[in-house]
Amino acid sequence: MYELFKDLGAWLVDGEQWTGPDGIGHRLAEHLQYSLLATLVAAAIALPVGLLIGHTGRGAFVAINLSSFGRALPTVGLVVLVFLASGLSMWPVYIALVALAVPSIVTNTYAGMTAVDAEVKDAARGQGMRAHQVLFQVELPLALPLIMTGLRLALIQVVATATIAAYVSFGGLGRYVFDGLAQRDLVQVLGGAVLVALVAVVLDLALSGLQRALFRHRPAKSA
Repeated sequence: MYELFKDLGAWLVDGEQWTGPDGIGHRLAEHLQYSLLATLVAAAIALPVGLLIGHTGRGAFVAINLSSFGRALPTVGLVVLVFLASGLSMWPVYIALVALAVPSIVTNTYAGMTAVDAEVKDAARGQGMRAHQVLFQVELPLALPLIMTGLRLALIQVVATATIAAYVSFGGLGRYVFDGLAQRDLVQVLGGAVLVALVAVVLDLALSGLQRALFRHRPAKSA
């Protein structure tokens, strides 16, 4: 075990391992590209849905059930299914990652909207605000902390799952995992897994810090 971790450390700090088209730097950039693009597309789909459901109260069962759907989604199976239908392309990977990210964003956006005090919304309407003004000037700002939590959770899930790109012969940090398994190179497999975990942790800490910085002056809700 000691020798394994020693070899892993040597693999991670080897300068040659970080350069070239198969180097860690390039694979990391690919991994981040897949993850960020999929999360942005998911947000573009899920945020309007979550805001609409939370604002109108209609279709709440969709937001509630999407959370369970996201946990039960067979990501690799979805990749294979879309791959068989569309052929060799990045579409299967992006579709699977977007499908994985949407439930967290919808659910948290809905939760953030429903957490807004009804008296606050009534007061806004009493001041003559129209429905869209209440949504964007009252409900959305108050729901932002939970919405950002949903985006953060979605991004971390996508980062951890983007290794499936290598399953259909594309890049990313998953390349080390799948290539290592094919070559029976345990050090490479562990190296890929450690890199994915580190990226997920760093992004989570960075987004958590950003969230705290943005909302640190927001007064706490009274009991």
